[in-house]
Amino acid sequence: QVQLVESGGGLVQPGGSLELSCEASRDITSFNVMGWYRQAPGKQRELGAVIHTGGVKNYANFVQGRFILSRDIAYHSVYLQMNSLEPGDTAVYYCNAREGPREYWGQGTQVTVGQ
Repeated sequence: QVQLVESGGGLVQPGGSLELSCEASRDITSFNVMGWYRQAPGKQRELGAVIHTGGVKNYANFVQGRFILSRDIAYHSVYLQMNSLEPGDTAVYYCNAREGPREYWGQGTQVTVGQ
């Protein structure tokens, strides 16, 4: 079993930045995909940004160049640098990893964009 622990959420003003971190409880080189999803109130969970084993990254359309996903294998971690945040980015952000048929989720971290 793998634990994913997120950190870095919080309250930020529109136009501000936050960096989310996700640390896995063990080596992540066996993960096929790792990254971030989000779920806003009353909406379905949606993909934000993921990185594949070979380093290819996929970003959701709503990112529009504002978010940067990175990975540090030595620290078993992925990071999501979020810039130019908008109220519409308010959601719980979840770390996700897939390893063959297995899928792992973190507990989520709240991001709130407002005054």
